[in-house]
Amino acid sequence: MADPARAAKMADRIKEIVARRLEKGIRDPRLGFVTITDVRMTGDLQHASIFFTVYGTEEERADSAAALKAATGMLRSEVGKNLTTRLTPSIEFILDAVPETAASIEKLLVEARERDSESRALAANSQYAGDEDPYVKPRETDEED
Repeated sequence: MADPARAAKMADRIKEIVARRLEKGIRDPRLGFVTITDVRMTGDLQHASIFFTVYGTEEERADSAAALKAATGMLRSEVGKNLTTRLTPSIEFILDAVPETAASIEKLLVEARERDSESRALAANSQYAGDEDPYVKPRETDEED
């Protein structure tokens, strides 16, 4: 098991190498506007999972995923040339679901704000069901008791 700090450094370096190579361009017309969001390494530094997002429609996401899968070998050789390790890790591209997750969270937050405003509106016009102060108070003793 490698040092976690070393794995993190290697993941950052792989992210930089792959992003730079994608910026230069790959001769695949299917490749859209791709952003590398994260790279995770296994503990033995033998496999890198590269997470990416694609700006566009679902069809463009599928096309870009196919283009990256086709270019995996070329990108792995690029990573191997730029890393100073004995073994080049295998790489795998995984479509990151961050935009969809963020959109669903935003939708839930809007719904929660609407419910809060409805609750505040109901509370403003409401009346107590019983006494305003429902707690039992100690009895005041009279002098006659």
